[in-house]
Amino acid sequence: MFIRLALALLITIAGGTAAANPNQAIPQRVLFVGNSYLYYNDSLHNHVERMAIERHPNTLGSFAFTSATIGGVKLQHHNIDWLLATDNIGVDGPFQTVIMQGASFEPLTPEDRATFQATAVRYADKVRAHGAEPMLYMTHAYVPPHPRTDANMINIVAQTYQEAAKAAQATVAPVGLAFARSYQQRPDFALHKAFDGTHPNLRGTYLGACVVYLALYGGNLDGLNYDYFGRLPEAEARYLQKIAEQTMDAFQAAAQQ
Repeated sequence: MFIRLALALLITIAGGTAAANPNQAIPQRVLFVGNSYLYYNDSLHNHVERMAIERHPNTLGSFAFTSATIGGVKLQHHNIDWLLATDNIGVDGPFQTVIMQGASFEPLTPEDRATFQATAVRYADKVRAHGAEPMLYMTHAYVPPHPRTDANMINIVAQTYQEAAKAAQATVAPVGLAFARSYQQRPDFALHKAFDGTHPNLRGTYLGACVVYLALYGGNLDGLNYDYFGRLPEAEARYLQKIAEQTMDAFQAAAQQ
């Protein structure tokens, strides 16, 4: 269930003016750091990059979106120093934005929350030292048949990511809140894999990509044609785009209260 958080944190969404000003530089080299939530369904970074290419056809130079994922791990298990040295992973030029995702279970205990926040702060400092902007990818809650399904999980996750972002001076892509909003509006419209209730299906990955696109570039998704080469029905793609926009609008409004 989508519940507005009472916690009002001043979080400025990265790239919020980029789409409105075509002469302003936009992120073209983006690194995603996380686990299987990112690499399911042809990897989320590929979907966001395809959206960016479609929406910014006149951008000079190429887009280079890269994903570094390890299944089932916490954020602290990634060697961020090695990844930020872009020669190690075949990227020409420094990253402009680094998007970091923790394990789905990290918000669920005080000890893991503290470790996640400390890691986010430390890694965000390293990201800025390389000239990039840090962003946190808010994970979604579990749904049945996952054994740890809890109606309050999304509130815990959202608070964890917002507090970590404030401490790290990072921005947030509120993907988890988008999942919750969609399930409130259409409870039977599945965003998770039916066999485990934790990993995203193609709809969930597409929704996450829409949210990340908006967090990176701002604006809206009006007229976006990308539908994973026809694999996602047009009506579903339009619905998920609107959910992403509504979530970002609500998230930004809450941050300014």
